[in-house]
Amino acid sequence: MASTRFISGTGSGIPGLLSLRRSPSTASLTVPTAPRSAGAVCDGGNLIWCRNLRSSIFLDRTPSLLHAKIAGNHGILPPIAAAASSPAEGSDSAGEAPASFAVKYPFLITGSFFLFWYFLNVIFNILNKKIYNYFPYPYFVSVIHLLVGVVYCLVSWAVGLPKRAPIDANILKLLLPVGICHAIGHVTSNVSFATVAVSFTHTIKALEPFFNAAASQFILGEQISLALWLSLAPVVIGVSMASLTELSFNWVGFISAMISNISFTYRSIYSKKAMTNMDSTNLYAYISIIALIVCIPPAMILDGPKLLQYGFNDAIAKVGLSKFITDLFWVGMFYHLYNQVATNTLERVAPLTHAVGNVLKRVFVIGFSIIIFGNKISTQTGIGTVIAIAGVAAYSFIKANIEEEKRKAKTA
Repeated sequence: MASTRFISGTGSGIPGLLSLRRSPSTASLTVPTAPRSAGAVCDGGNLIWCRNLRSSIFLDRTPSLLHAKIAGNHGILPPIAAAASSPAEGSDSAGEAPASFAVKYPFLITGSFFLFWYFLNVIFNILNKKIYNYFPYPYFVSVIHLLVGVVYCLVSWAVGLPKRAPIDANILKLLLPVGICHAIGHVTSNVSFATVAVSFTHTIKALEPFFNAAASQFILGEQISLALWLSLAPVVIGVSMASLTELSFNWVGFISAMISNISFTYRSIYSKKAMTNMDSTNLYAYISIIALIVCIPPAMILDGPKLLQYGFNDAIAKVGLSKFITDLFWVGMFYHLYNQVATNTLERVAPLTHAVGNVLKRVFVIGFSIIIFGNKISTQTGIGTVIAIAGVAAYSFIKANIEEEKRKAKTA
């Protein structure tokens, strides 16, 4: 029976970007045989990892009298009994192949995915901020992030890893608003990163669940439980406390981060309407292409003239041409890879693990950015950040449990 698998994709860190449904194709081989006196093939009968395929088919066509005669004269067991009585070569027991490392230790594999996701995300945020310290042009850098990722996707398609999924006008119409919201959220996030401390931007972005809940109730008409609303109160209070005493605070960075939250909220809304059977890797590639096209005009208008007059020359004078180019390349590569690994990681885990992982990721980024850049924060800012993250954790935990209960109710 074909099974249905639900996949959560991510876009800028991308939890909740898209819910994709795909039904994996199943193939079966049916070999007509005589009635069996023992268990099924999958239990270790005639066919053990295809090694006895030819002989078992041959013996199936032999009259039963011949089986009995051979067994009686020579003490040879029928193939089913022989397979069941002696373990297959190279296996621990009859009909069982040696378990792979991934099967024996799945928690280690999943854990490595999380660590790789966190590592790429932290490296991206650190390198991104270092670039802004000597090249403060967020619209242009946003284009570079997406451009490197799109080139990566095009090369992957060219070599067939993965095979490019076909797209038509209907799918493009569904993905267009998702890509536009992704572009706006990405650019405004970078404007905030360029103007305030990385830790402060991520603290403000902790408000994203609040905007998601508000949009779900007042735009989509979904009923949000009182417990969820109460869990968001610490998030709002914590962000407010952190903002009031943030040493790097300015209104451009604050408003940009808030616009980013709203954009990613609408991205989630449109994503729910853009249900498609396309796999998450291809889907993220198409969304990146749309976002790149959207980001190019504002970059040319807002950053273009300054870059041509003095922006490029100033950056090259500060760090050199070689470092400037390699920094832009690697920040784009880390941006794409951390989003892709985030998508692959979230496909492996349950919603609750996914939610906890996102909270821990934000803690990692805030903590490492403070250490690497030596950002000075006031006591109130530190307390507010902790309260906000705790609120996000509580919200994520409650929401994941609600979703799990809904899933069980549907399958019951």
